[in-house]
Amino acid sequence: MVHRLTWFEPQRGDDKLREFFITALIDMSASLILQGSDGRYICITTLPARWALKPGVRPNDEAVFGEEIGARLKELKAGLSKPGDRAELEIDAGDDTFFEFRCRVVEMSNDEVNLMTVVIDRTEDRRRERLLRALLREVSHRSKNLLAIIQSIASQTARHAGTLDTFLGKFRGRLHALSQSQDLITDSSWRGAYFRDLLKQQVDRYVQENSDLVTVSGEDVLLTPNASLHIGLALHELIVNAVSHGDFLAKRRAIEVRCERIEGDNGPQIRMTWVEPVGPLDDDAVAAAKTMRFGSTVLERVVPSSVNGRASHRIEREQVRYELTFPQEIYD
Repeated sequence: MVHRLTWFEPQRGDDKLREFFITALIDMSASLILQGSDGRYICITTLPARWALKPGVRPNDEAVFGEEIGARLKELKAGLSKPGDRAELEIDAGDDTFFEFRCRVVEMSNDEVNLMTVVIDRTEDRRRERLLRALLREVSHRSKNLLAIIQSIASQTARHAGTLDTFLGKFRGRLHALSQSQDLITDSSWRGAYFRDLLKQQVDRYVQENSDLVTVSGEDVLLTPNASLHIGLALHELIVNAVSHGDFLAKRRAIEVRCERIEGDNGPQIRMTWVEPVGPLDDDAVAAAKTMRFGSTVLERVVPSSVNGRASHRIEREQVRYELTFPQEIYD
């Protein structure tokens, strides 16, 4: 026997609650079809708009849902004979819409046996599932990319570190820069990160009390996740070198950073420029500065190759200049 209401006011009959239950079915995106033991339709509630009853035609599965879906429902219901039997079927109704049919044989309070079919719109559920699968694939892909970046950084750091302590210091700093960039990427739902946010992260970490000595101009472009990680790494190398080996803090001379769109030979490009005042230095001091400053491999090879670009890193008598140019499509 079918289970009735758990509780209701004794003075209210089932018929008085009909409107409430129909409203609830609508809110649940569900439709209810009740058939007699002979398959005859008894009632239909809240039929989805894509299916309509033809005037003057007594409803049945084929008349309501069409020949193909009707045949599948007929086959499904043929295996249901006694109270408690149930079966389910999901239908691709076309136009990227999906419906679940839940069929069940129920025994009513008067010992009458009926077939109840609940039709549930699963379209949004399936869209969310597809989106989740796509996100999981994206997470897997980006995780592999990030591991490859870390492996490359570890290799490059180890190759140019004379001692274990030197390696650990440089490697930890670079990992932290990657972590900060990744936070921005995650916060944007993996769209990427804006250039000025990447710069601000490094400025706030190393020269927060002197942030006025790092000026930025040009466009605040949105970089793709891959470009964001590598540009963030380049900015880390530049600011660490400036703080450790430069004199802009002592002499209160501002570093100028610019990001702009330019037209290149092969289409639109992005150019990032870092100009750090130094010295003036004599030839020996320039040579010494080139020796002391680390990260040239990262700045001149790793970063530009990772964004399909080119870089120039020069230490001169009165400035350190780094220029990175890469195609616009890398981050769009």
